[in-house]
Amino acid sequence: MDFSVTILGSNSAAPAHGRNQSSQLVNWGNHYFLVDCGEATQHQLRKYKVKYGRIDHIFISHLHGDHYLGLMGLISTFHLNNRERELRIYGPKGLDEIITVHLRYSQTRLKFPLTFHPVTHDGKNSLLDLGDMEVYSFPLQHRIPCTGFLFAEKGRPVKLIKEKIIAYKPGLEAIKTLLKGKDVRNLKGEIIYKAEDFCRFLPNRSYAYCSDTIYDPKLIPYIKNVDLLYHEATFMAAERDRAIQTGHSTTEEAADIARTANVKRLLLGHYSVRYSDLQTLLEEARNIFAPSFLSEEGMSYIIR
Repeated sequence: MDFSVTILGSNSAAPAHGRNQSSQLVNWGNHYFLVDCGEATQHQLRKYKVKYGRIDHIFISHLHGDHYLGLMGLISTFHLNNRERELRIYGPKGLDEIITVHLRYSQTRLKFPLTFHPVTHDGKNSLLDLGDMEVYSFPLQHRIPCTGFLFAEKGRPVKLIKEKIIAYKPGLEAIKTLLKGKDVRNLKGEIIYKAEDFCRFLPNRSYAYCSDTIYDPKLIPYIKNVDLLYHEATFMAAERDRAIQTGHSTTEEAADIARTANVKRLLLGHYSVRYSDLQTLLEEARNIFAPSFLSEEGMSYIIR
């Protein structure tokens, strides 16, 4: 099953140097999740030919404009396109009021159900359970209430051993059972085909998104061992005092969090407009955590 993150916006407070404000698309199987929605998000979705009508869940980390000001435009487009499916939005208290005021004063009655799920800031909380995938929120330390999001597979994904299937020809119903990672039994309850003989059990995959946050080791338990971590790196190390003043992190701090949390790969992002060339940010991070990468708009990062 596909699991990827496509970067739609990678900059911080303002667009600059061809970069836009924060937004990402997480694709897991047939599910599209939008994570933050900076003001250029609609343009980016079109530019990169994303079938954005498939987005049913939108997660907003906090109420600074570079993370949500594109939301009302996207909702309006869904309405104009005669959307009928429910749209679910997960975000901080107050976002529901913002949406309601926009709709009230534009005299818009949406053609589709919109459900708002308030996010709390008191530890790890389950927001959405899709059976084999669960989405959680966890608190980030910023100037206003802010949450990160964790996308985590559950259960053990199964891949059939082709040679065994060809050799034993277990039949369609047996294959369906094996694909669930279960033994196949006869009417007496006796095992006919052991799942461990016919299946490879793949590790669960995970992605964590840390939008705006100071350097905060307390978030490590929430993101430990994830396959891919996005952690803001607004400033280079020389601007650490500025990072502290504004509630942000440096490249070195993001890399230290990734290393300490034992993640597999780190994506840097939320770049300050003062940096036109990002290579030096990447070099700083890689000096501490080698598997660090720049989040680049239009790029999809596969979680294998």
